[in-house]
Amino acid sequence: MFFGRNKSLVGLDIGDSSIKAVELKDLGRGRGWKLVTAGVEPLSAEAIVDGAIMDSGLVSDTIQRLFRNHRIRTTQVATALSGHSVIIKRISMPMMSADELAESIQWEAEQYIPFAIEDVNLDWQVLDGPSLTGEGNMDVLLVAVKKERINDYVSVISQAGLTAAVVDIDAFALQNAFEANYEAEAAQTVALIDIGAAVTTITIMRGGTSVFWRDISMGGNQVTDAIQKELNLSAEQSERIKKGDDAAGVPMDSVIPVIASVSNDLGSEIQKTLDFYKATSSSDEPLERIFLTGGAAQLVNLRDTLAERFHIPVELMDPFRKIESSRRATPDDLVSRMSATAAVAVGLATRRAGDR
Repeated sequence: MFFGRNKSLVGLDIGDSSIKAVELKDLGRGRGWKLVTAGVEPLSAEAIVDGAIMDSGLVSDTIQRLFRNHRIRTTQVATALSGHSVIIKRISMPMMSADELAESIQWEAEQYIPFAIEDVNLDWQVLDGPSLTGEGNMDVLLVAVKKERINDYVSVISQAGLTAAVVDIDAFALQNAFEANYEAEAAQTVALIDIGAAVTTITIMRGGTSVFWRDISMGGNQVTDAIQKELNLSAEQSERIKKGDDAAGVPMDSVIPVIASVSNDLGSEIQKTLDFYKATSSSDEPLERIFLTGGAAQLVNLRDTLAERFHIPVELMDPFRKIESSRRATPDDLVSRMSATAAVAVGLATRRAGDR
């Protein structure tokens, strides 16, 4: 259920601060994708906290409003999860048949999953190419997600009158969005970093293949909290200022140092992740480029801060870069406004029911 074409699905990204929906049409024969419709609705802060649904009624109502306001009629969706409830591991196992793998994967998974095995849904996929650990072995991508978290998201989607045909992982959806819009060079290593409200998802790709995944429990909420604390403002005022709007007559000169401090903290966490990747990777290829996406990716000076820290180009990822647009279906200004936050939804919209 996590991996993987037939019937069109709506990519539904249920985030901590907003819900995004994107529907694409496959133009076929490698001609790419056409945007059918897209939309976004803000979500009250108390509805989802750190990925956990606290008010299912509020979330399902917001989904219904999103589909109604943007006249989305497709009822089957692909959604995604991230955070502490998701574990992604690349593991090495002796060569074996698919049936043998299915029999042994649960016992193998217990070594890597910090949850009781009966409390998670497991999925796996044998990765193409030679094993990183040598001849006679195969590399397997192992994914485990807490059943409770899956059930909560599937339930609110059902309450909204929709069907969750695919439950994916944010990191994989991010990779799909990148592949739909950018040409990956054979030897190039890039990092895709999605900075959401509560979670930052990092996917490292080498030669067009994802090789490392990690979620960091840090995002735009930390910026809002810091502004609120340092400048003695309300949460609403802090959120508006973070987005560059005028609030309470607070000059930006007093806001920028606060944002810079949090940006440095985020940079340190990203640095730890990249250092860990380098220490555990079998490749000596350096990281050549960083692509940022997510609502907090547009923070003042963040790109410059990261570029200076890592000494490589940092740019905003455009999830609609190669997707054919239809003004009658979705206005250009809406696509432009969603560009920073729609990557996961776009990646999900490339999925099809029955995908593996």
